[in-house]
Amino acid sequence: MRYQSITAQMYVRNRAKLIEHMKPGSMAIVNANDEMPRSGDQTFLYRQNSDLFYLTGLDQEKCVLTLCPAHPVESLREVLFTVKTSDLMVTWNGYKYTLDEVREVSGIKTVKWLDDYELTLRDQMTRVQTVYLNQNEYAKFTTEVPTRDVRFAEKLRHDFPVHSYERLAPLITALRMVKELEEIAQMQKACDITEAGFRRILGFVKPGILEYEVEAEFTHEFAKKGAGHAYSPIVASGQNACVLHYISNDQVCKDGDLLLLDIGAEYGNYCADMSRTLPVNGRFTPRQRQVYDAVLRLLKAGMSMLVPGITNEKWHAEVCKLMEKELIGLGLITEEQVKNQDPSNPAFIKYYMHGTGHFLGLDVHDVGTRQEIFVKGMVMTCEPGIYIPEEGIGIRLENDVMIDDVPVNLMAHIPVEPDEIEALMAR
Repeated sequence: MRYQSITAQMYVRNRAKLIEHMKPGSMAIVNANDEMPRSGDQTFLYRQNSDLFYLTGLDQEKCVLTLCPAHPVESLREVLFTVKTSDLMVTWNGYKYTLDEVREVSGIKTVKWLDDYELTLRDQMTRVQTVYLNQNEYAKFTTEVPTRDVRFAEKLRHDFPVHSYERLAPLITALRMVKELEEIAQMQKACDITEAGFRRILGFVKPGILEYEVEAEFTHEFAKKGAGHAYSPIVASGQNACVLHYISNDQVCKDGDLLLLDIGAEYGNYCADMSRTLPVNGRFTPRQRQVYDAVLRLLKAGMSMLVPGITNEKWHAEVCKLMEKELIGLGLITEEQVKNQDPSNPAFIKYYMHGTGHFLGLDVHDVGTRQEIFVKGMVMTCEPGIYIPEEGIGIRLENDVMIDDVPVNLMAHIPVEPDEIEALMAR
């Protein structure tokens, strides 16, 4: 395995917390993600379902977890099913967990091969009336592909039509938003690896290189440290920096341009999410520096607000008030425009059109809504930006912050001050 695993004790605690929130006489079923077809006989690199990983630590396909806490037979209250391995399977497809290793990773005593799944499930279903089923309920996510969770729910309702079914997502979302100390440690490791990649490219970026060459330097550093990319990296030079989700990364970095980087490592399935903006030639122009300083002030102010009691929605609104002042100072909007603006289409949105941050964890856009009240242990990104297409300037700065009475910047060690950036690039 590429990464240092979390001990089984955390997964034991996570399951216990979930069971506390389940109705009496109920059970929950959580499936592994599908293996996704790529082309021919190839599949994409496998990524575990985040909820199953949160509850078991298993990083392997074809796994199913059933939690049936009121079952009269203690050994059937927590059961984990996994694909049956063999010498032939290992020869062709590589190593798979043994039953003992599944027990060690997850802390679950009853582990069975998938061959025993149907019979065990029928036994458990006869003991309950309510079944919690899982599904990705991220508000902005849509897909035309029926997921494993959807297919499973349809089959279960067909086979057991007189049971009651409930959504698992609200229960597990409430738990995943507040991170355990072990999770914070994994996220800090992801941030540390992201820092190593960033410091690597500070001596590499110069006029004439291609954006994907910069991406390759990050990929090299991440792979060396047992990590991968948490999401498709954005390496956007010049005008490309004004495209929020630019991922082509195939243009030449030109003298005088800025280079916007939005990149984060994923370590042990936990994500980092960093944005930095550099002068390609190592020196900011006066106007670039003016805009950069404005974004940096917004970053620092935004991070300082990440304390318990406020919501994401209200936090964003407060940062937007500061954004208006910065844009007025930059000569991009006027006080008159702000005074007479349509509240549904504020003047600042021309230059700042995205949210200030999002929850972070097992997913880069982790579970949680804009109306959630911040509590200690949540982790948010803070990522203000100013985008001026007519000037070819796009600047975004982003850190990952743990919410506390005094916010904890998990990326405090990653250079962001413009003088330091210039000095490191010159060296």
